[in-house]
Amino acid sequence: QVQLVESGGGLVQPGGSLRLSCAASGFTFSNYVMRWYRQAPGKERELVATITSSGRDTNYARSVMGRFTISRDNAKNTVYLQMNSLKPEDTAVYYCNRVIGGFWGQGTQVTVSS
Repeated sequence: QVQLVESGGGLVQPGGSLRLSCAASGFTFSNYVMRWYRQAPGKERELVATITSSGRDTNYARSVMGRFTISRDNAKNTVYLQMNSLKPEDTAVYYCNRVIGGFWGQGTQVTVSS
């Protein structure tokens, strides 16, 4: 069955960096567009970044453009989200998503606070 397992979240100071990972299994990873979403307390889930199946094309929410980078390693069945220059408003649970079929991971908490 399809599984997506996020890791790499934690507590970081403003201006710091984190790299999230999402390990995929149960499907041919290299065939699918993947996304990262986030959900802050009391807010709707927000699309953060998208990467095509080959990794050649990416898209970002305006709020993270220039600070976050989505990438993937199809040999390792893993998609990443490198987050730099983190701000308190980036605090949220971050979720990995397989676009087709609507599969989600369990999420990983990112807290940006001094």
